[in-house]
Amino acid sequence: MGYTIQRSVAGDFSEVVETTIAALEDEGFGVLCDIDVQATLKKKLGEDFRQYRILGACNPKLAHEGLTDEIELGALLPCNVIVYETDDGTVVVSAVDPHQLVGIADNETLGSIATEVHDRFERTLSTVQDELESASEA
Repeated sequence: MGYTIQRSVAGDFSEVVETTIAALEDEGFGVLCDIDVQATLKKKLGEDFRQYRILGACNPKLAHEGLTDEIELGALLPCNVIVYETDDGTVVVSAVDPHQLVGIADNETLGSIATEVHDRFERTLSTVQDELESASEA
């Protein structure tokens, strides 16, 4: 079983990142951190790497519920959403599967929260795909 949910999309990398952030916001997530892996690896190691961004997404209401049920859940937050370019130039948007993430906590009360986050991530990915497809058709 995989640990992410993902979509391959057509579009300029920066546009995909911006569209992803907007779609996350529409689903109630804020992006707490935005790590540019390509720039970091170049700066710290002098290594070239594909375009790759890690967006640390958090829905405050759902995070509060989860932390109330499982205080150690903070070690798994924020939920990461990644945007990266493949070798053939396709852009992938991928989110951690919250069911897999909270499964390691072994706390059944987190199941409904994981389902809610999963559903919101699925809608986010669908929105990104739909908006970019509409933009390319225009």
